[in-house]
Amino acid sequence: MSETADRLMDLAEARIREAGYRGFSFRDLAAEIGIKSASVHHHFPTKAGMAAAVARRYGERFFELVGRREGETPDDVIDMYRAIFRQEIERDGRMCLNGMLGAEAGGLPPEVVDEIETYFRRCIDDLSSRIGGPDAVGRAFHVMAALEGGLILARAYGDISAFDHATASLVTHALAA
Repeated sequence: MSETADRLMDLAEARIREAGYRGFSFRDLAAEIGIKSASVHHHFPTKAGMAAAVARRYGERFFELVGRREGETPDDVIDMYRAIFRQEIERDGRMCLNGMLGAEAGGLPPEVVDEIETYFRRCIDDLSSRIGGPDAVGRAFHVMAALEGGLILARAYGDISAFDHATASLVTHALAA
């Protein structure tokens, strides 16, 4: 992928994390990096294709960050997911890209919805396989719901402590299950 395509994806990612799928246009992205709108179409023929590529890249980066560690415990895995989600909102006040898109899934093009679904299915599969125990899948859904909900609350409150409150019991919950 070219440097221009990477820059366009970075800008689109930031705007999607801030304002969702409708929060960016090719014209705005082109103006921001000083190219013509037609040049954006050269790299990404459609907005849906670009958003799907951005979502795929976001997921790939996420799964590199949460990769298996030697000797990890279920609590370690949940703490790792929690820390990465917290870093997202702490760094720039923006949402998880796929969480933001997931909220809009009913009105998005199929290729974008496919990427969102792939990301969340992969999160659930990864978490459930690594935390194990009774109802591991249900617990994985609970973790993801708490993390995404915690981001929403932190953004709504304008305070990272809302995320901390919403997700504080995740490890305790995993031990109790």
